[in-house]
Amino acid sequence: MKLSTLLPALAILCSTPTLYAQSGKANDLIARMTLEQKVELVVGMGMRLPGPTAASDKKTDTGKHEIAGFQLPPSLPKDASIPEKVPGAAGRTHAIESLELPSLTLSDGPAGVRINPFRSNHPNKTYYATAWPVGILLASSWDTALVQQVGRAFGKEVKEYGIDVLLAPAMNIQRNPLGGRNFEYYSEDPFVSGHIAAAFVNGIQQNGVGTSIKHFVANNQETNRNSVNTIVSERALREIYLKGFEIAVKEAKPWTVMSSYNLINGTYTSESKDLLTGILRDEWGFKGLVMTDWFGGKDAVAQMKAGNDLLMPGTILQYNAILKAVKDGTLDEKIIDRNAARVVDLILESPTHKKYAYTDQPNLKADAALSRKAAAEGMVLLQNNNNALPLTNTTQKQVALFGNTSYDIIAGGTGSGDVNKAYTISLEQGLLNAGFTIDKNLIDVYTAYITTEKAKQPKPRFFFELVPRVKEMDLELPLLQTEADKAAAAIITIGRNAGEGADRKVDNDFTLSDAEKNMIRQVCDAFHAKNKKVIVVLNIGGVIETAGWRNMPDAIILAWQPGLEAGNAIADIISGKVNPSGKLAVTFPMNYQDEPSAKNFPGKELQPARHKGFSLMGNPAEVVYEEGIYVGYRYFNTFHVQPAYPFGYGLSYTHFSTKSIHLSTTEMKKNITASVTITNKGKRAGKEVIQVYITAPKSDIDKPSEELKAFVKTKLLQPGESQTLTFIISPADIASFQTTQSAWIADAGTYTIKIGNSSENILQTATFQLPRQMITEHVTHLLVPKQAINELSMQ
Repeated sequence: MKLSTLLPALAILCSTPTLYAQSGKANDLIARMTLEQKVELVVGMGMRLPGPTAASDKKTDTGKHEIAGFQLPPSLPKDASIPEKVPGAAGRTHAIESLELPSLTLSDGPAGVRINPFRSNHPNKTYYATAWPVGILLASSWDTALVQQVGRAFGKEVKEYGIDVLLAPAMNIQRNPLGGRNFEYYSEDPFVSGHIAAAFVNGIQQNGVGTSIKHFVANNQETNRNSVNTIVSERALREIYLKGFEIAVKEAKPWTVMSSYNLINGTYTSESKDLLTGILRDEWGFKGLVMTDWFGGKDAVAQMKAGNDLLMPGTILQYNAILKAVKDGTLDEKIIDRNAARVVDLILESPTHKKYAYTDQPNLKADAALSRKAAAEGMVLLQNNNNALPLTNTTQKQVALFGNTSYDIIAGGTGSGDVNKAYTISLEQGLLNAGFTIDKNLIDVYTAYITTEKAKQPKPRFFFELVPRVKEMDLELPLLQTEADKAAAAIITIGRNAGEGADRKVDNDFTLSDAEKNMIRQVCDAFHAKNKKVIVVLNIGGVIETAGWRNMPDAIILAWQPGLEAGNAIADIISGKVNPSGKLAVTFPMNYQDEPSAKNFPGKELQPARHKGFSLMGNPAEVVYEEGIYVGYRYFNTFHVQPAYPFGYGLSYTHFSTKSIHLSTTEMKKNITASVTITNKGKRAGKEVIQVYITAPKSDIDKPSEELKAFVKTKLLQPGESQTLTFIISPADIASFQTTQSAWIADAGTYTIKIGNSSENILQTATFQLPRQMITEHVTHLLVPKQAINELSMQ
């Protein structure tokens, strides 16, 4: 693990409760159960679905529930009569009352507790939750202490609403900008993903509730997610897609792991003993429970054998298949005992078993304030020509606010990552709260237009389906001229949303629409003619194209999707109340075709489509990860492809200097300690993110030009104030996975440590020697691809 001696979050990591599978008490209870009771334990229940909303969400003639082309199998007959403890939660486990084992409640999601806000038995009470900033925004803070603080507050809401396990964090790699759930995922880099996830998990679990890190593993697309075969090399799998999960498992000990929908090299992840036992348990030492994603996989017996302990949300078909397999001898009952014991261990650790008196009254006011703080800390200042920002509410009090999203802000994505929240602060309201003024006529024009256009939109066919955003309003020249005369500056908000069940598109999604580009051009022309500034705010959940239009506005703020306090947090950045300190945890390419995965995302379908349009079921498909280890900045830097904004990039309202890096030794035998001093040389207090990259010596195998190996965010440095940061680099940190030897190997030679504030802007360098090759870990050949992969290579 990479450490900063000044990172306060690390002091409390060890206080997280942990699960130890198959405790003596669990085994004693298993011995007292019938076979039927044990099978019930490993087959969950839940998924109380809302009533049908349209033809694609309905009950079929056979009485089965069908959603967007996916026919849901029936649950166990008795489940329908068991009342929900927490309405709207994603699922539950079965209780065994005779053994005093209660039913546990599992709830989405990554950006806030996802439960029903209203209950028929309490019509005058609400059950809203905090909509926290989405995962990609939290990761853009590069602040593990802050993320852990968010996790602690989030976990209190989980506990006070009577929930035992939060189905989060989602920590898949952002392999491609079009991934529909990228807003939930942290980064293109496994080191960032792993450490942000570990901080989040530690924060949540300090409350005595569990997490479920997901989706394990290589669930990097929504298209055909239930049926796509991910074909990936052992090295790419271990270095890119597994590494973040490994860091989270070892540093945070999550109570549960959720297997993903997809196949890896021909086997469903939920049915893969290589993955769930060989890697997760045997190599990493995971002691908790593994559950499926909802309705994931095909073969319940194979899932049991693989070490997938809990099948969610549980069906009668799974129950019958497991029971039959045990009785006819094709499934050893000891496997069911093992898996059921892990479920019992989870139950014994839970607040429900410990009879915690939850209140249904978390401190939503305090959590909203923290959500606002976290949102501002993760926003990225992409451009600030001629110090266009910050604006003051004295000399630049009146602003003109353009773009539908300025008035209809996007707090977060859709699907299981959505949150039922009491309110969302629009940018309009946030600016007014900050003391700015906006022409009432402009507000009225936009409000009327959005209301009218929304009324024309079709209703979603399914509760996860994303309704297209309203087209940008055509701006009339007299309106523009009036606003340019009155206002001190213009602010334009561009909005994007995505979510579960579908990936994004290139045209009019990754790229701006013609209407959006025309709006930016018209506003810039009108305001620049008056020598007034234009700021663009990007309220988006994933990467978009910026190179084609960024030369028009004076400043660009990447606000991501900031949660329920969105408008207030953005206004904090615009006004200078908060000095931006976020850095990109993903690369912004010049254009989509520059992405190394563009030519094969999201893969190819293997037979004629059974389900067209939006469908959760999908079609048999495969995707080959031909880019190998060259994901994100590893590709752009190594192959010298210029991005629009590089990984790790972000501006500030101040500037910093770094003193020469100091190494504890120039010859690595065990660990090397590196230190560097950062000084705020500007006139405003601010924070800087220091990133440590390492370049390895030439080798027989491909290696990226540099890889991130440590990072830390400074404290708030006053003008002239300094802080010394310390990092520890171990031999394991510089090792690469060599497939032929099935081992992590650090090559002998000269290594360069690069200290920077982005992957491109390197401020200080130093070198050290590894005198001889070092094998840091031997592993077993697992998840081996069944076909040759023509991987991208520099050799």
